[in-house]
Amino acid sequence: MTHAMLKGSNIPLDALTIRAVLRWTPGPGVPDVDASALLLGDAGRVRSDEDFVFYNQPRHPSGLVRHLPKKRLVEGMTDSLEADLPALDGSVTRVVLAASADGGPFGLVKDLSVLLYDMAAGGPEAAAEPVARFDVQPETGDETAMICGELYRRGEGWKFRALGQGYASGLVGLATEFGISVDDAAAPAGGPEPVAEPPVPVPSYPPGAGYGYPPAPAGPAPGFRLPPQGPQFLAR
Repeated sequence: MTHAMLKGSNIPLDALTIRAVLRWTPGPGVPDVDASALLLGDAGRVRSDEDFVFYNQPRHPSGLVRHLPKKRLVEGMTDSLEADLPALDGSVTRVVLAASADGGPFGLVKDLSVLLYDMAAGGPEAAAEPVARFDVQPETGDETAMICGELYRRGEGWKFRALGQGYASGLVGLATEFGISVDDAAAPAGGPEPVAEPPVPVPSYPPGAGYGYPPAPAGPAPGFRLPPQGPQFLAR
């Protein structure tokens, strides 16, 4: 049975390996969407830049979180992530499932949803029903990055929470919120230095939910810095 998720709701996960599939309807004027994952520790931040899994860094060093190639299906375009949850290091308390829009804001993205599949049941390739589905709705339409949901530890198990929290600062702004170092030298030659815009205000969840995100900066983010092996924010 597929759980139809509402914003802020959560469900326990029995699956050992989860595939999170972002799906949307492509078309003229519709931005492309990229899925990414951030592995967070107790402080709500990545332990290193290697904890950011996305199109330019598609595999975590542990091999336990992976970004998969995009697919065009009858139902729409998809971009997917896989996570072997029980095998993750105990210092990882959350895996944030995020999306960024390339070529426009999320207000132009049609039918965006995130679907969770149990890979032990064969996943989407086996026409298995998703464990959960969350239709992601932007708050203002100006967001260029979204936290769609999170996989988080609860006791000895894992749960999924639907979020739909938006940012107007794109993939770079979202990544720096969680401690990723990004170099301004990674901007295309001749282009302006990346400057994060203030994030779109969104309602916060009560402390009882247990997993609040770091407050967004009131103004532009400081200059970015990229270690030699850090994520590369370059045109694909």
